[in-house]
Amino acid sequence: MDEKEKIFLKILESHKGIIYKVANAYCYDKSDQDDLIQEITLQIWKSMENFDEQFKWSTWIYRIALNTSISHYRKNKTHKEKTEDLNSVIEITNASEESSDDENYLLLKRFIQELKEIDRALILLHLERLSSKEIANIMALTQTNVTSKISRIKKKLKIKFQNHKQ
Repeated sequence: MDEKEKIFLKILESHKGIIYKVANAYCYDKSDQDDLIQEITLQIWKSMENFDEQFKWSTWIYRIALNTSISHYRKNKTHKEKTEDLNSVIEITNASEESSDDENYLLLKRFIQELKEIDRALILLHLERLSSKEIANIMALTQTNVTSKISRIKKKLKIKFQNHKQ
């Protein structure tokens, strides 16, 4: 195994949580998640020589994972719109049998999945407790823009919860 492969495997092992979280946020079922994880991994491998050392590895991996996920989502959006997602139907049905915390979690997950892909990426990073500066670096936005967008997204989600409760 050459040095590039060793570094690649070390990076994947250290940051696999990021890859799985992003894939989970953009895909509904396990097989789609697996495909997306494989695509993200491939893009990380292809992009390794372009890594800019001014950024942290996690910032770089988030950027690749989100860009790959958004492209994957857009490519598969038409197909998904024509098929019904049985997993989300089952989750929502089961939510009525669970506690209200579980129901709120499932609702939040569903509402986040309904957001535009860029908004979904922003709220995902925010929920990971990244600072607005870190999110700005990952998303190639200004810190002010990130703060404003996250505030608007939170308001949208709050309204969705209020409308659901009525």
